[in-house]
This record gives sequence, structure tokens and C-alpha cells, in this order.
Amino acid sequence: MHTGLAHTLDFDRDGKTLSHLSIPFSIDRSPYFQVKVPICLIRNGDGPSLLLMAGNHGDEYEGELLLAKLARRLDPKRIKGRITIMPMANAPAVMAAKRCSPLDGGNLNRAFPGDPSGTPTSRLANFLETELFPRHDVVFDIHSGGTSMEHLPTALVERNADPERHRRGVELMRKLGMPYGFIADNGQASPTSMGAARRAGAVGVSGEFGGGGTATVDSMAITARALDRLMIAMGVVGAPVLGAGEKHSAPTRLLSLSRHSQGLYATRRGWFEPAARLGDSVTSGQLAGWYHDLERLDVAEEALHFAESGLVLSRRLHTMCEAGDCLMQVAEPVDG
Repeated sequence: MHTGLAHTLDFDRDGKTLSHLSIPFSIDRSPYFQVKVPICLIRNGDGPSLLLMAGNHGDEYEGELLLAKLARRLDPKRIKGRITIMPMANAPAVMAAKRCSPLDGGNLNRAFPGDPSGTPTSRLANFLETELFPRHDVVFDIHSGGTSMEHLPTALVERNADPERHRRGVELMRKLGMPYGFIADNGQASPTSMGAARRAGAVGVSGEFGGGGTATVDSMAITARALDRLMIAMGVVGAPVLGAGEKHSAPTRLLSLSRHSQGLYATRRGWFEPAARLGDSVTSGQLAGWYHDLERLDVAEEALHFAESGLVLSRRLHTMCEAGDCLMQVAEPVDG
């Protein structure tokens, strides 16, 4: 009763099942407490199998809201195969409006492959990689910049050594209709959900769909479109479920973020004032912004410059910074 992860799910049952994953974790106010992670299974016979997850980081809301809506709206008769929906994968983080779990400090997207006898976050990561991901053809993990960052709308896959799975991942990434896309190369031991999906034999697709710890009209629309397009591309539904219909989108432009020098980092406590906007095309040496020391009025603000050329991919939203905070990232456009 004090270890592992428990559930009563029947993955072969047709219809819609609303349930929880339960992770025992004794706490001060409740010695036999269980972390409850909501999960929805929708199945209609044989066919493609898709896992949709959000709330990997708790303060990234577009996927959380839309997957909850999808779980309520989707009729099993409308699908072919199976769709598994997890709107708040790292449930304690979602409930605390934080990136990481307040129970154990766990960052789920850095916890794979996890440990079945570890902390709640580690146990969940292990269950996802060893039990849930292998049951699905595709894993779609929806992210955004969270409370502290704004981010270009960007799809993502991790490089797969299997040529056919890699081709399929890039194909599905392009089908999302996002303006930008990444092929990340994090290695076989990647601690992310995409690395876990690859090790589990599934095709992993992800992306950044907003930022700022909020949901906007635009960020919700682009996320809904991506979900509809993915489900249609896989053949699990025949028409849009979340949107009003298909809209034309330009081809996805591929970007690369592979070097630490593409990021601009704080080296001390201070206040950052940006000089470039998200999506701007910048060059090496160009002014990125100014770093202020409000405690030292006799010290002029420090000019900061980009080390590399490219597109401004993300920006820190919190003006006050500590040493080590990423202030901006610049991605390199690539062919292909």
C-alpha cells in the first residue's frame, strides 16, 4: 500500500472511462494520502492509439484546458481506435500553479525513466514510460512557456534512431500546423517525455503553445487546431472536434537550438530590460537588452548582446532575475 502506482483501468474496454492513477505518498496531514492523477480512456474497437497529455509542468494551461474539454466532448462513437487523455499529468504541480510538484520538487519532464519505488513524480514517470506509453502509437505532450517565459509557437520532436519512426514524427509535427518546429537531439538517455516515448517504442510529438502562465484567445486557438489536426492525421477522428474547421496554415519552418551560446543568461542578481521582441530576427553582437542594478544607482545599466544570430525564440517574463536565469534564447533557422 505504500509503494508503486495503482489503477483499475481496462485498456481494452470500449466506451469512455473516467478514472485516476493513484500514487501513495504519506504526508503530515494525511498518512495514507494518494496523489490522484485524472485520466480518461476512450476506445472504439481496433485502430490507432493516441495518448494526449498536458500539465507535465503545472503552470502551462492551454493543453490542460483543452484536454479537459476534449475528455468531456468526445463521444466514443466518433473515434476509431483509442485516445487516452491526461489533462494534468503532474497533478500536484497543476493544483499549486507551479512548474514542479510541491510534494517532492519533481520536474516530470526531467524525471524519466523514473523509479517505481521513488518519489511520486519518479513513480509516475516510470509508469508512463514502462506501462502507458508502450500502449500507444503516438504520445503528444503539450507545453508552453509557463509562468516565467513567453515562447514562439513551436512544435517539437526528438531525433529517433529508427528512420521510419523519425520520419513519422517529423511528418506528424508538420501536420500540427505550427509556424515553427524543432528536431531536438537529446540522446537516448533523454529525461523528457519525448525521450521516454522513444524508448517505449512510440512516436513522440510535443511543442510550446503559449506562455506567461495564462491562456489567450490565440494560444487556445493554435493548440485546438494542433490537436484536431493530429487526431485527423492519425485517423482516430474524421473531423475537427475542438475547432470550427480546418484553416490554411503556412508550412512549418524548422529551427535549431543546440548550443548554450544561443542563450543569454544572468550572471548576478538584477533587473532585465529587453531590446528585442519575440520572433525578431537578430544578429550576433546585436543589442539584446540592458541589465539594471536598482540597488546601485551609481552604476549604469549594462548592455547585453546576442552571441549568435537567429530568431528570438523565448524571453524571460519576470524582470527581476538571479544568476543562472535564462533571459533570452535565439534559434537558428535550418533547411529541411
